[in-house]
Amino acid sequence: MSSQASLQTRNVQELMEETDNVYKSVAIISKRARQISASLKEELNSKLAEFASTVDNLEEIFENREQIEISKFYERMPKPATLATDEFLEGQLVYRDKEETEESEL
Repeated sequence: MSSQASLQTRNVQELMEETDNVYKSVAIISKRARQISASLKEELNSKLAEFASTVDNLEEIFENREQIEISKFYERMPKPATLATDEFLEGQLVYRDKEETEESEL
């Protein structure tokens, strides 16, 4: 089991502290979660691609076990949304406000 619960109760006030808007905070967190998810998917696919083989042999059973262990490792990892929320609450995310950027360009 993972050391971090997949479901956690979050204080909405904490989410609003940095942006003063819960919806803006959730948008930032979701964008980061998508980035993390894409990165993990790419990493997992590259590791599993090493096992791609067109030849059937006796080592295939061993390779399948390795593939399963790699897949289980990624399944046990905290979910991207949890990681992104933690990064946001710890002040580790850098983001730009689209409205402020457009106003400065005028």
